[in-house]
Amino acid sequence: MMPAPISDVDDYGEALAAARILIVDDEPGMRHFLRKILAPRVAVVAEANGPQQASEILDKAQYDIVILDNVMPGGKGIDWVADQRRKGFFAETILMTAYADLDTAIAAMRAGIGDFVLKPFRANQILGALSRTLDRQHLRRDNSLLRHALRAGDTGTDLLGTSVAITEVRDMLAKLAPLPSSVLFTGPSGVGKEVAARSLHAQSDRADLPFVAVNCAAISPDRIAAELFGQVEEGGRLRPGLFLLADGGTLLLDEVAQMPDQVQAALLRVLEDRRVRPVGAERDMPLKLRFLIATNADLKEAVAQGRFRADLYHRLNVVQIRVPQLKDRAEDIVELTAMFMRHFSRELGMPALQLNDETLLRLRRYDWPGNVRELRNLIERSVILGEFPEEFAGSGAVTGDEAIENLDLVTQRHILHILDQCDGNRAEAARRLGVSRKTIDRKMAAWG
Repeated sequence: MMPAPISDVDDYGEALAAARILIVDDEPGMRHFLRKILAPRVAVVAEANGPQQASEILDKAQYDIVILDNVMPGGKGIDWVADQRRKGFFAETILMTAYADLDTAIAAMRAGIGDFVLKPFRANQILGALSRTLDRQHLRRDNSLLRHALRAGDTGTDLLGTSVAITEVRDMLAKLAPLPSSVLFTGPSGVGKEVAARSLHAQSDRADLPFVAVNCAAISPDRIAAELFGQVEEGGRLRPGLFLLADGGTLLLDEVAQMPDQVQAALLRVLEDRRVRPVGAERDMPLKLRFLIATNADLKEAVAQGRFRADLYHRLNVVQIRVPQLKDRAEDIVELTAMFMRHFSRELGMPALQLNDETLLRLRRYDWPGNVRELRNLIERSVILGEFPEEFAGSGAVTGDEAIENLDLVTQRHILHILDQCDGNRAEAARRLGVSRKTIDRKMAAWG
């Protein structure tokens, strides 16, 4: 058997170039043939001369696909796969066999083998099987992540605003984005910690890989370990957890203070070793995952009260970013309001509401205990009902369309309106707007 020319086997998808392949066969000639085909086209090719050596290799490293012979001195390939599934074997498998009878096919299916190639075969046949297997693997992963994202809701990656407080957060995110370090996001509920985490991921070299956000408080304590780490189910089949599904990308653990103590201990081991062991498995699996953490709790106080592990806290607290409350960045409310108005007007197919000076002033002067989430919910509810609640409603001439199309103009008119009410007293205008005097001076200088 000779490898097919490169021009005959190039078109097998980008995933093939990043794949890690393990070949398991007792015949040196077959291993050499497969290596010659695969080495120029995949990321990593490793070889094992039988089931025992393959098990030892898998104890040390993880592979995307295992190509194995069914008949070897150390035992049948199908039996070896079934045994490995019980230990925690996540890789896809392609079986090489000269006998594709019904019994073999049924046994292979039960063992979770993804594809066959019949001996003798050509290079394009094994490459085609690899491509199909990778496509199925990525499709299952994408479907699992999509279902999780739909349940959790997508908060977007736009960290809007021009305030000093949010500008400092954006500057820190830009500095940290290229690094692999863990980041701890703190701040009250609703300030936008997940949005900040998504923004960090979008600026990193992992942006094309999965971002998975997990609300630890929303998963029951008896299920959280299996949801995060995966689980070996009945029959020895591995159901991957969110850690493995997000592998290569970024994982955000939100409300981490709500984790049960035993899961905290397991998470610490994952962070230290960069390996994860699914529930019921006998083997750890390596992870290339960036961990981001979010909490509205005081973790230091939780440690003092014995509700959170001290060693885990110190491991998580590498770099901390505190996302400011909305009342501390009141000058951003106009931009956020217009953005939410535009979003919900388009999503719901309903007209945008008027944003006049009085409404903007009332929005700015409100404390927003629920922060950005409360503002978002208010705008959505107002668009649905066709009016603002009485405590925010006002009269004036600035329409919703104008506010959406020209945020700077709305901001300018609003500040000038307040200044006019204050007879030009910038300190008093700043007090009413909930911003610093320097912010007013900077805006006035920018507008000439």
